[in-house]
Amino acid sequence: MNLGQAFRSTAARRSEVTAIIDGDIVRTYEEWHLDIQCVAGSLAAMGLSNGHHLITVIKNRYELATLYWACHWLGLVYTPLNWRSTAEEIAYCLTNADARAVAYEGVSQEATHRALDIASLGALPRIAVADARPDGATTWTDLFSGASVACPSGNSDREICMMLYTSGTTGRPKGVPRSHGNERTAAVSHIAHNRYEFGEIALGVMPLYHTMGVRVLLSSALLSGVFVCMPQYDTDALLDVIARERITTMFLVPTLYHDLVHHPRIRSCDLSSLSKLGYAGMSMPDALSAVCTEVFKPDRWVNLYGSSEIYTFSYCDYLDRKPGCAGRAGINQALRLVRADPGNGVDPDDLVPEGESGEVIASLLSPEAFRGYWRRPDADARALRASWYFTGDLGMFDEDGDLYLLGRVDDMIISGGENIHPEEVENALSHCPLVRKVAVAGVPDDRLGAKVVAFVEPASANVTAAQLDAYCTGSTLTRFKRPREYVFVEKIPQSAVGKILRRELRAGNYKRLAN
Repeated sequence: MNLGQAFRSTAARRSEVTAIIDGDIVRTYEEWHLDIQCVAGSLAAMGLSNGHHLITVIKNRYELATLYWACHWLGLVYTPLNWRSTAEEIAYCLTNADARAVAYEGVSQEATHRALDIASLGALPRIAVADARPDGATTWTDLFSGASVACPSGNSDREICMMLYTSGTTGRPKGVPRSHGNERTAAVSHIAHNRYEFGEIALGVMPLYHTMGVRVLLSSALLSGVFVCMPQYDTDALLDVIARERITTMFLVPTLYHDLVHHPRIRSCDLSSLSKLGYAGMSMPDALSAVCTEVFKPDRWVNLYGSSEIYTFSYCDYLDRKPGCAGRAGINQALRLVRADPGNGVDPDDLVPEGESGEVIASLLSPEAFRGYWRRPDADARALRASWYFTGDLGMFDEDGDLYLLGRVDDMIISGGENIHPEEVENALSHCPLVRKVAVAGVPDDRLGAKVVAFVEPASANVTAAQLDAYCTGSTLTRFKRPREYVFVEKIPQSAVGKILRRELRAGNYKRLAN
């Protein structure tokens, strides 16, 4: 069963229930099913057919979610990009994916048009949605003027249905092709680990160019649930959406949970509908996990560790006992810890001794696993070895066999010959009431090789480095791991989905607070 057929099954099962909400736009599964058939017909009339890539540069909205399903209906490859992408980034992906059409909205129109010029693709079919100017492009209204495609394609579940581009730390982004089978299995795995039920009302704020956002959309449809679009994250607006739409499930990055629990209205808002909360994308400090448990009081609170390449690595649903824990290998998965070597010369059987840290590797035998990067044999050689995927993450198993993540292999700080994991230092400082947010990175040092530097968003204007050093001295953090310097910043640099960008800190790309 491919994903188009899966949606058709859902529409037949519960045609009358609400499927998607985007502001004033509300569609039942029957209505959305008809919309998808129309859009698929128009895409086919534009010359798109099985295996063709449709690039999208659009925020989370009804139009993008509809294009997602229309791609699966026709057997196209849904290829979404960050709507904040530069013209150069879009041009690279258009060329790399051999795109056959591109869809955009007002906020991404200028960059997309420039990208088409850069890539010499001026004749590429264009789709302008929402507030984008037509300028000769097919409009959203136009997509409903042609003949519908009544039945989904006959694609096998091994054929590619989606390609996500990873935001690599260096060089060009890597395309991650995923099959219908990969995606359906990953969604069922997501449902199982989070114990979702039929009819869940899911918050759709994680971007649909990211594995977390796509997972929420697909899982929601499989369960005849409601997908509530939120085009762009805004804490104040989100609190209103939770109360108004009676959201039952949220799957966010820790950064967004941090912003929620520290919002001045959080204690007065109606959060009673929320029952199943999860996070992924990065580690969550223990202090934040405790606050989330106290504020939301969820029936289920899950840390899901995974990636675009293989959706599920591990999960932990006992964060009340072990905050920050990544738990055990998930459904369809097996994990190992091997000797960490950024040079990528490690054998999958080179396991670390019990109680030591190492690089996490995950089995590629999982039905959730991709088969290799798009046209990047160099990336395959670094990450894929003997049926194992090298994650680049450092981890350690505790005495119970539970996994804890310690950061990225290339983020590890070697200071004075000692290995120091940034996330361990961040976790210690996260408990300090003087700290709003913190990120730790290693900065070159003539004597130590690298020194531990804490970049801090202070909780108030009069916080000093001496106060933070005194806090670390009195904490459980080993003395040699204490930061040697504290830099107070206006905002810690983050990726579009909230991940800390330590490379930007090391490069000096931040704004210091005035003393």
